[in-house]
Amino acid sequence: MGRIFEKRKYKMFARFARMSKAFTKIGKEIAVAVRLGGPDPDNNPRLRMAIQMAKTVNMPKDRIEAAIRRASNKEDKDLEEIVYEAYGPHGIALMIECATDNPTRTVANIRHLLSKNGGSLGTTNSVAFMFERKGVFRISTEGKDEEALELDLIDLGADEIETGEGEAVVYTRFEDYAAMQKGLEQKSINVLSADIQRIPTASTELDDDRAGEVQALIDKLDEDDDVQAVFHNMK
Repeated sequence: MGRIFEKRKYKMFARFARMSKAFTKIGKEIAVAVRLGGPDPDNNPRLRMAIQMAKTVNMPKDRIEAAIRRASNKEDKDLEEIVYEAYGPHGIALMIECATDNPTRTVANIRHLLSKNGGSLGTTNSVAFMFERKGVFRISTEGKDEEALELDLIDLGADEIETGEGEAVVYTRFEDYAAMQKGLEQKSINVLSADIQRIPTASTELDDDRAGEVQALIDKLDEDDDVQAVFHNMK
C-alpha cells in the first residue's frame, strides 16, 4: 500500500511540475505578446494565441489576467526573444526559442547544455534554412461535415490538413496565421490548440539509441526556464 501511495504521490508531483513549467512558459509568451501588440486580445493575434495556449493547459483565468496586467503595467522585467541555432548529437539540427531578461545567462546555459550532451551552438543561418515557420492549429471536427469543413479551411488559407478521429491538424503559412485564427473564431470552430512551429523541410532518421541521445538533450534544454520551445529535424 505504501509503495502504491509513493508512486501516486510521485506522479502527482510530476504532473504539477509539468503544469508549473507550462504556466511559466505561457506567462512569458503573454508578456512578450502584450509588449509587442498591447493588452487587448481583439487587436492582438499573438496574445489571442497565447490565451488559447493557456486554456489548453488549464491555466486559471485569474493567472492569465494577472500575466496580462503585469505586462501592461510593466511590473515584470522586459523579456527579449532570442532564437539559437544549434546541432545536437549525430548532426541533428536544432532551433531553440527563448524568452529572457538576461541574454548573457541564457546563452551560457544553452552552450553548457549543448556541450555536455554532444551538441554545439551554431552560427546565424547555419540551420534556420532547414525549417519553415508555420501556424499549426488542432481543431475539433465533432459534428462537422468533413468535406465542407475542409473547403472552409482551404478558403481560410490552410496549406495542409491532417484528419484524425474527431479532430484535425491544420497547417498554414506563417503569414496566414492571424487570418486562420480569426476565421476559425468567426466560424465557431473549436480550436483545441494553436501555435507557431518550425517545421523541418527534411528529416533525419536515427536508430533508437542515437535518437534517445538527441531526445535527452532536447528534454534538458526544455527544462531550462528561459527556453520556450525546441524544434528539431529528427524523424
